[in-house]
Amino acid sequence: MHEFEVLKLLYTRLDVGDDCAVIPFQDTNLLLTTDMLHRATDFPEGTEAYTVGWRTAAVSLSDIAAMGGRPLGLVVALGAPRFSKEFIEELLAGLEDCCHLVNGRLLGGDIDHHRELTLVSTALGVAKKPVLRSGAKTGDLVCVTHGLGRTAAALKLFELTQVEKANELFRFTPRVEEGLKLAPYADAMIDISDGLARSLHQLSEASGVGFAIEYERLPLLPEIAGLAADERERREMALYTGEDFELLFTIPQAGLEEAQGAVKFTAIGRALKERKILLRVNGKLEELEDRGYEH
Repeated sequence: MHEFEVLKLLYTRLDVGDDCAVIPFQDTNLLLTTDMLHRATDFPEGTEAYTVGWRTAAVSLSDIAAMGGRPLGLVVALGAPRFSKEFIEELLAGLEDCCHLVNGRLLGGDIDHHRELTLVSTALGVAKKPVLRSGAKTGDLVCVTHGLGRTAAALKLFELTQVEKANELFRFTPRVEEGLKLAPYADAMIDISDGLARSLHQLSEASGVGFAIEYERLPLLPEIAGLAADERERREMALYTGEDFELLFTIPQAGLEEAQGAVKFTAIGRALKERKILLRVNGKLEELEDRGYEH
């Protein structure tokens, strides 16, 4: 089974489907999420230990951000063939710095020997009213924070052995501040982990609406222009490579001006009544494939 097929099976058996599990607690809600990263699929040759730590924390903190939540803490399990003091110190520094950036705390975890470098991060957050994937409404504006193609650009730079810039791009900022500020306005929200196209399909499945996206409006990272060989590759990097970890969300037209006063973002399309995902390129509409990053 492909990863997407496994997830769809889980959705039919468990109460899952958002970036975090929502646990009612006293007068608020706890948010719980977990992620697994390992050498073969997540850390190319040249990835620094500091970056490994940072990215391990950031992927789970990004899930908290996507629910409009505030992080409380993070625990991490580490498995590796061997341990060195230098690696552990750099790894911890990356974990701690990323947590501190969004006012979270690294609380501990577990270690074990493993045939391949593997890290599992679990984040806990809190939100009075979490933003789910299921709230998008027909006519909503579809919006995204900051630039797309960050990880696609980093992977290209790793291939070119430009590791300093590649590591810098790999250390993305979890959009916690943006998520908190957008929570009062957003009808639905998700972080772009598997690619813009896949994330749009996930929002569509959860909300029961479709989307029409304007390709020319996509906020592409400047690095893409110099790294992509042609327009086809630029589209691949922007739409399908994945792991941008920007926030994709919908808001009513009436809330646009006020929301833009709180957070910088780009409106890239609208929600449709019909459950289709359409992309307008050079004035022509085409259906957007349901594919993206897969472990």
